[in-house]
Amino acid sequence: MSRAFVFPGQGAQTIGMGKALAEAYPAAKAVYDEVDAALGEKLTDLIWEGDQDELTLTQNAQPALMATSLAAVRALEAEGADMSQVAFVAGHSLGEYSALAAAGALSISDTARLLRTRGQAMQEAVPVGVGAMAALLGLDFDAARTVAEEAAQGEVCQAANDNDPGQVVVSGHKAAVERAVELAKEKGAKRAVLLPVSAPFHCALMQPAADVMAEALESVDIKAPSMPLIANVRAAPVSDPNEIRKLLVEQVTGSVRWRESIAAMSAAGVSEIWEIGAGKALSGMVRRIDRAIACKAVSTPDDVKAAVESANG
Repeated sequence: MSRAFVFPGQGAQTIGMGKALAEAYPAAKAVYDEVDAALGEKLTDLIWEGDQDELTLTQNAQPALMATSLAAVRALEAEGADMSQVAFVAGHSLGEYSALAAAGALSISDTARLLRTRGQAMQEAVPVGVGAMAALLGLDFDAARTVAEEAAQGEVCQAANDNDPGQVVVSGHKAAVERAVELAKEKGAKRAVLLPVSAPFHCALMQPAADVMAEALESVDIKAPSMPLIANVRAAPVSDPNEIRKLLVEQVTGSVRWRESIAAMSAAGVSEIWEIGAGKALSGMVRRIDRAIACKAVSTPDDVKAAVESANG
């Protein structure tokens, strides 16, 4: 059975995530300690006992979600999971960094610092209230892209996340995104709703953040991952460190091609996907993309034990 690991993006964060893993596995606790040391602050206190609104701030949520995903990876390894059996890794937006850390391409410390920089840069790229994002439900990607283009009217409005066959997220200037919501309803969308986000991610308005990340990534050591990464902006496998660096910059303004990424893994023979870290949103998307792929969400010690037992069974 060919297996892939996928890693969640923003929105999956909850207070207390990963705490049980850290209590059960010293290797998982070590991940949180390393992230705290890299950032020079006790982010772990916020993750486990803090305020949900503060955790949801982009600059906190990004390294926090990565830490939780990597803690789950270390727990899997401690239980005897064979990482050489993983055919591909992929992550949704910031999850791409978690995927690269899990595959040994980035150190955990570098990943934590990159995600803190990325979160701050994405937040500062567009003044609050200027941009927005909306989920269009019940339209396929081509229809949603047409809606975004029609709604733009000289402003930015782009299809930002192609999540699954019936969910596309558009991003851009607030007025343009609001026009897209109304247009989508006219064109038969089941629902079209503005998302509670603090910035318009994955569109051209994020170019200042892409520039910051180009500079930040320049000085970071990226190794070839131990298994190929299915890159967000390409929906195809990549292993070359220079290519990965380039695609991580493009990812800030580019679309997250999640539907195509899962389809690419399926075409390459992947029949099982483990969602590593907080939440189960990606598992739901995978099921809507390809029902033939078995999904497991791995976020607790029980999940870890069950996953390893099933893999070794």
